Amino acid sequence: MLFNKSRAVDWMRQCGLEALITTTPASITYFSDYQCWLDPLLKEYMVTPGGASTPVQRALVVFPLEGAPSLIVSSLFAANAIPLWIKDIHVFGEAEFDNSLEPVLLDPAWSRLYELLHAPARHSSAMDALISVLHARRLTGARIGIEMEGLLPAEKEKITHGLPRAIVKDCTNLIRLIRAVKSPEEIDRLTRSAEINEEAARGSLALARPGWRIGELADRFRAIAAASGADFDHFAVGIRGLGMAMHHDHVLSDDETFYVDFGCVYRHYYSDSGFTLAMGRPRPALQDRYSALRECVSAGSAEIRPGVRASVIPTVMKRVLGSRGVTACFAHGHGLGLELRDYPILVPDNGLHIRDDCIDIPSDLMLEENMVVNLETPLFLAGAGSLHIEKSFVVTAKGSRPLVVQDREHFFHPA
Repeated sequence: MLFNKSRAVDWMRQCGLEALITTTPASITYFSDYQCWLDPLLKEYMVTPGGASTPVQRALVVFPLEGAPSLIVSSLFAANAIPLWIKDIHVFGEAEFDNSLEPVLLDPAWSRLYELLHAPARHSSAMDALISVLHARRLTGARIGIEMEGLLPAEKEKITHGLPRAIVKDCTNLIRLIRAVKSPEEIDRLTRSAEINEEAARGSLALARPGWRIGELADRFRAIAAASGADFDHFAVGIRGLGMAMHHDHVLSDDETFYVDFGCVYRHYYSDSGFTLAMGRPRPALQDRYSALRECVSAGSAEIRPGVRASVIPTVMKRVLGSRGVTACFAHGHGLGLELRDYPILVPDNGLHIRDDCIDIPSDLMLEENMVVNLETPLFLAGAGSLHIEKSFVVTAKGSRPLVVQDREHFFHPA
């Protein structure tokens, strides 16, 4: 189980909610472990020409304050739900199965799925199935939080008409806030993702030689990550200090020092890290600035502990850099999880609020135990080179610890 159930329940009680309904791919995975590669990709116009660019609704999760949760899923993809811990599964839509042959089903789980898909009662849409589930749970007059971000206007209207007695509230940001504190299973996956990421980066960049293309290193990164069960996310470099690029046809020379930022996804959880690749001996001015970045990250990580506002960390980092004469570095941080950037976002206080119908709190969040955050310090010296340090930390009861070993004491030199 991925999700932090006790945290979800606590927030629901604070907000007076009797059920949460998730609609976006990341939150559906979070609350159920269900995942389908098409969910974040398939948009309405791809199946209905002339339609909107909003993702097609393929699944929903109903998490009630009392009772077992329900997963609502398209008939064609219900097989994805077989191994999940959620057992109350409802399907919608016709999958157009060919039933001309006698089924041979020995496994009880697959027999149950067959019966579910061939039941006479069939919901035509996810919204129809949702309203049916809420009727069965006697929640049609309840206070319900719905993640509105993943819904089309017509789907929102269908919920309003189908649940005239319910008090329906947008809980999009509430769910993001729930996801900010990681469960033990999430921390395990984030740890493995970061380990693979580090191994793939070091294994690929150790091969860097003058005359090699960046693309050859990126391909090696992909191969190492894939061999360990992770999917590629990104491999970006800072060529000649002129910002971030994915120009994999760039040919390395023996005098380059540059930013490398890399990431992969292990069992739906993102890693994101970076260091500085030096093809030769960096000039003293670059070495001095790199020392400032190390000091900056060290000072920032020393401030990570429960109860500290997110803005404190970049403020301390910026102060350290300023004392070393570095003024053009966006030193900041962010959470990691089912998305590349989860809350909290560690930037100076912008005065905004995280709000929806359920919560209204300052965007400058307080850190909490078991948040997982990155600190990063990209520095682009236009035309001269680029430097980078990015490391991941787990917030502990009294401070923080590294998520994994990420040695950034020195420039990374090829083997």
